[in-house]
Amino acid sequence: MNNYKILLCFVMTSLLSINTFSGHHEESAGTLIGDVEMTEKAHSEGFNEMKKMLGKWEGKLTQFTGTVIDVSSDFKLVSGGNLITESLVEDGVEMLTTYSDDKNGELVVKHYCALGTQPVFKVAQVSSSTLEVALDDSQGGYHPKHHSYVNSMKWTLNEKDANVAVVDSTLYLDGELVEQQSVISRVNQ
Repeated sequence: MNNYKILLCFVMTSLLSINTFSGHHEESAGTLIGDVEMTEKAHSEGFNEMKKMLGKWEGKLTQFTGTVIDVSSDFKLVSGGNLITESLVEDGVEMLTTYSDDKNGELVVKHYCALGTQPVFKVAQVSSSTLEVALDDSQGGYHPKHHSYVNSMKWTLNEKDANVAVVDSTLYLDGELVEQQSVISRVNQ
């Protein structure tokens, strides 16, 4: 009887192990919505570089005036791994930025700004530790004489500590091009 219990215990453990492995394998194979598998998509170098920012970050932003304010960003991978959303809070004011590849496989960044504008950006430079985007003039029609808007953004991960980053940006405010910089640290992933 003891041998039967040991054998039964072994079989049950084996079945649980196989079931657990199968479930894990299915999760990593793709995204399911109901019984429909979503299409796997290869991503651009820029999108993959932005994925390094996933998680919650906090730090300080030095405005062009010299004023230093609190800043935080929460980067999330959504839509089956095809979109990154960033909830950005500067001095208590929340904004949203999205990162996705277009139909041509190029990273497109759209920033929903507290200035009331929604500039669209394209990649200007990408490397293993830096991503820089610049205003895509074909997507917005913003002009410094008529609009205040973010003109460029650049994320640089610290090469010695990937949990520290510098975010540089340029903005047109009332026709004047100004610069600001944030130094942020990852607080969780």
